[in-house]
Amino acid sequence: MTTSVKQLMEAANAAVSKITPVQARDMIGKANTLVVDVRDANEVANTGKIAGATNVSRGMLEFRADPESPYHDKAFAKDKTVILYCASGGRSALAGKALKDMGYDKVFNLGAFKDWAESGGAVDRPA
Repeated sequence: MTTSVKQLMEAANAAVSKITPVQARDMIGKANTLVVDVRDANEVANTGKIAGATNVSRGMLEFRADPESPYHDKAFAKDKTVILYCASGGRSALAGKALKDMGYDKVFNLGAFKDWAESGGAVDRPA
């Protein structure tokens, strides 16, 4: 049986709670929170990213998040709250589902970067 993108998105959205920029700011203000931008590097270079966020493209996320991977990023820890975002919320939902499947419990989808920026959230602008 094959799975469509629509079905993948439905499963991801059911598994990963969506949060608002206000909720994200509250979470970021507390310790032990990792904010991950899953957009590609060229997207981040064009628009910037949430201040302090780590950019890990969607294609590398599982490798960075898995402590057994040679590409593991020590910023990823299963006891952290993880907030993900992308350009529209689709990749971050799928990324959140992948992290949940990998044993990360506190995973949230902020959705679109533009929503954060338009709400007045702090942004690291490109040089």
